[in-house]
Amino acid sequence: MTDASDSPDLPAVRLVTAGSGREFLSGAEGLGSRGGRFVSLWGTDHPEGFVYAALAGPDGLFVLRSPVSKESGTFPSLTALFPLASRPERAVRDVYGWIPEGLSDTRPWIRQDDHGGHGSGKERSPEGGRDYPFVRVDGEGVHEIPVGPVHAGIIEPGHFRFQVVGEKVLRMEERLGYTHKGIRGLLAHRPVGDVTRLSSRISGDSAVAFQWAWAQAVECATQTSPPERAVWLRAILLERERIANHLGDLGALGNDAGFAFGLVQFGRLKEDLLRTNGQIFGHRYLMDTICPGGVAVDPGDGALSRLRSELPRLQEEIHVLKTIYDEHGGLQDRFAGTGVLDPLLAGAWGLGGVVGRASGQLLDLRHDHPVRPYDIERVPVALAKRGDVGARVQVRFQEIRHSLAFLESVLASFPPGPARRGLVCRSPKAEGFGWIEGFRGEVLAWVRLDRDGNVEDAHFHDPSWLLWPALERAVPGNLVADFPLINKSFNLSYSGHDL
Repeated sequence: MTDASDSPDLPAVRLVTAGSGREFLSGAEGLGSRGGRFVSLWGTDHPEGFVYAALAGPDGLFVLRSPVSKESGTFPSLTALFPLASRPERAVRDVYGWIPEGLSDTRPWIRQDDHGGHGSGKERSPEGGRDYPFVRVDGEGVHEIPVGPVHAGIIEPGHFRFQVVGEKVLRMEERLGYTHKGIRGLLAHRPVGDVTRLSSRISGDSAVAFQWAWAQAVECATQTSPPERAVWLRAILLERERIANHLGDLGALGNDAGFAFGLVQFGRLKEDLLRTNGQIFGHRYLMDTICPGGVAVDPGDGALSRLRSELPRLQEEIHVLKTIYDEHGGLQDRFAGTGVLDPLLAGAWGLGGVVGRASGQLLDLRHDHPVRPYDIERVPVALAKRGDVGARVQVRFQEIRHSLAFLESVLASFPPGPARRGLVCRSPKAEGFGWIEGFRGEVLAWVRLDRDGNVEDAHFHDPSWLLWPALERAVPGNLVADFPLINKSFNLSYSGHDL
């Protein structure tokens, strides 16, 4: 059992190994009955086959580990308990060939061509280049619109299949996994430092969240506590990443609703923030800034004072832009009632991030399970209840305001001292977990270290895995022309999904 709940720098995590598939299923049922929600599921075959399921409960992260049946190559499906487990279970089946017993969806999920696989090197996807069996809607006047997987510009591949009557969407289904990058294969049997650099680049707009989750996982495995100054710097980096992404999203949402002024103004503010990042931390998107044991970049007190002086102007300009958005009739007409995600569904699925909070879900790791310094400088939970594009816009505005106030407070009482320390040795075959609230939602990392302290295996989870299915539920009933606006209001990651 791994328990990191006593450290203020690490999430509360409990790892339990089930003796059988029945115990695995029973443990998940028990947590589900107490209000637990699904976070992630993955497989590992080193040194023997296990399936891990990470579930969030009131006391933190509860991780169940179940052996895969050696006779049948099966493990119990959790989809009947947690519907969002379906796609990760299908991915495990594609990568390892293990069958989730009880999962009715037998379609492959990760696309892999006939010429070979990716990832662990043991993929056994039966799909190859065959057509994916989308669900089709029949009836008079129903027609089908395929979008993607190749899109304009630099957007990564993802396919959307619409079943439509006139201009009204009856059903929308996604197909992802086109760029399955084989991250697991790249990081296995490498030094921790190599994987630290890779963690920055899993989903570029969430570089800080992935780096911090990875650092937490290694620190949990090695029982290392980073210095006080390091965790405060990590929080500064994380909130700057959150603000930059929300600024970009607000500008893009204005543009998708025909308000180019918003794109220009929010783009200008985001660019100013990114330039400051580059000048002070060495990277516009804050890659290579966090490492296990602390931070890789400590800019010094003078630079931190500059960061603080930047805040009042940002607060003032964003307040003005929010007033313009709130009072612009054309924007509000496009935002209100568009792309509604039912709060009851969001609650049943346990959705967090901007998407969940815009549908009334009071879920935010910074508030619910705070690590330092969030346990000292508290961040309110941004919340809206309508579940439409407008609600997701308002949650972003709220989160920017809260992040700016948090940064002002943190930068005014910054601790001195070192910003990094060496990793502590621990017994062989150590495992660890990291769990961080990124700008999209919860980012999770898991690592198992070998006897020499190198990475034997690791897993990263992007919140988009749980939010893509929610997008499918928010689109039906809307016009086809509103899909770009709804899609942007979710702003999910292809790269973070296609690992």
